Amino acid sequence: MKPKIAIIGCGWLGFPLAKKLIEQGFEVKGSTTSVTKIDTLEKAGILPFQITISENEIVGDIDRLLHECEIAIVNIPPRLRKNPSSNYYQKIDLLRSKIEDSTINKLLFISSTSVYNNQNEVITEKTVLKPDTQIGKQLLDAEQLIKDSKNYETTILRYSGLIGPDRHPVKFLSGKNDLKNGNNPVNLVHLEDCIDVVFFIINNALWKDEFNIAYPDHPTRASYYIKAARDRALALPIFQKNVNSGGHKIISSEKIQRLGFRFKKPI
Repeated sequence: MKPKIAIIGCGWLGFPLAKKLIEQGFEVKGSTTSVTKIDTLEKAGILPFQITISENEIVGDIDRLLHECEIAIVNIPPRLRKNPSSNYYQKIDLLRSKIEDSTINKLLFISSTSVYNNQNEVITEKTVLKPDTQIGKQLLDAEQLIKDSKNYETTILRYSGLIGPDRHPVKFLSGKNDLKNGNNPVNLVHLEDCIDVVFFIINNALWKDEFNIAYPDHPTRASYYIKAARDRALALPIFQKNVNSGGHKIISSEKIQRLGFRFKKPI
């Protein structure tokens, strides 16, 4: 019998993930902060819960969301750009205490490769974690917090830049001039591969581990985004010639590929 799954955060990634899990025979509960999305989740076969997590409280029936579920997928981004004073660590700490008191025995935490700084080298899971952004620092603190529990086994997925049918960074770069770091490599991963890797973790019971997830090709920013703009008939971004003002990193996904995972969706 397949385990029941609770997805905390049915947004851009969590919602299509939940739908595919249901297609594959899993029973899925899911949370959203928006009352207007409850009906959408329900129509997709997800048992919906409206839940909002702040630094001080969880509003909504989080206990019922977690009840009888064996796997929790925590997919809550920090969103510090919208609210710089937000304390992501405290939010995750509140959630962790609820998960520890529940039936959950496996936890998949969706993180980001922003926990690594730009070290001008290939980044693996053995690379020392030294984030140089506030988002990266809070994510790293949250990772450690969620891993420390002895009540469940945690696996961390660190996704690189996310792209998909309605989401691509070229939209923000289109038509801009004098862009820096055109020679730096890109680190991106498509939504479909993001979803597939969750299935890979669950089906192969890859718990108590951590994985970097980025498509294996890393073209330069200039070549990649100019082509992406052309393909979409957008105004081309203009990069400075042979000027790099900051460090770079190449995110390696070799660890999960060695275990048999194959990326299917080119960036």
